[in-house]
Amino acid sequence: MSGFLSDTFLAALLFGAVTAAIPLLLAGLGEQMSEKAGVLNIGIEGMMITGAYLGFVGAYYSESLWLGFLTGAVGGIAVAALMALLCVRIGLNQIVIGIALTLGLEGLTAILHHFQFSRSYPRLPAAEVTAIPFLSDIPVLGPALFRHHLIVYLAVAMVVVMVWVYRRTQLGLNLQAAGDKPAALDVAGIDVIRTRTVAVLFTGGMAGLGGAYLANVGAGLFIPFITNGAGFLGIVLAMLARGRPLWVLIGALIFGASLSLTTAAQVAGINIPTDLIQMLPFLAVMAMLVLFGRRASLPAALGIPYERGAR
Repeated sequence: MSGFLSDTFLAALLFGAVTAAIPLLLAGLGEQMSEKAGVLNIGIEGMMITGAYLGFVGAYYSESLWLGFLTGAVGGIAVAALMALLCVRIGLNQIVIGIALTLGLEGLTAILHHFQFSRSYPRLPAAEVTAIPFLSDIPVLGPALFRHHLIVYLAVAMVVVMVWVYRRTQLGLNLQAAGDKPAALDVAGIDVIRTRTVAVLFTGGMAGLGGAYLANVGAGLFIPFITNGAGFLGIVLAMLARGRPLWVLIGALIFGASLSLTTAAQVAGINIPTDLIQMLPFLAVMAMLVLFGRRASLPAALGIPYERGAR
């Protein structure tokens, strides 16, 4: 058991937890806004895989990670625009459309990858690391928590921004009303459809950025189905967080630690059955659902298309 308490294992576990948590955090924050506005965005997995593919392609051909992040976010927004058109404006079933988009985009990105990279499987160079002065020098914790790509710190800062938006701005109030009482928001003169559309587009951008991070920084390459359910974990995080961005961050770190345990054990020379480790993220999901699922507070109009004047 001493291997589990070694500095090598703890450092690898914490570093891997942060790396694995960032895509979940970005997807969870995006989904949280969508759900606040009353849209259950099941298509977030498709937005993430699109962001991962386009983000990798953008970074690979431009040789710029930041351009890759931009193309990934734009790809996610493009998918979200289709979701908003079909579900928010036309009023089609959000679950059906979300599943269809996810399945379709998983297949499309796999085909595109096959024709472009199936023979070469190119990799990106290691992402540039930004070390936070003084904090990065702390033994064990410093290298694990404070030596990452700049996008990691921006993602964590987004938690603070989202807290401010929800608590202090008119947009936050509009989003809350669009999910709880859209008719009342409409009576107040605020366009419910526009509010929900903005929320869905934001979700797409965050999911696409999370997918781009996963491919460009987390893995350094794109392979079909690289997201491996990360978007669905983002949905779980958003639901369990009950509208609190900080809870999304905490949940993302817990899932990230579960996902990184295999790598950390290998680095520390600890032999653990791989099948057992691969079960941990799903066991963590079930445990969190059992512990917090019953108390999760979801918007009253979540998943219900809004039609002005309808009763």
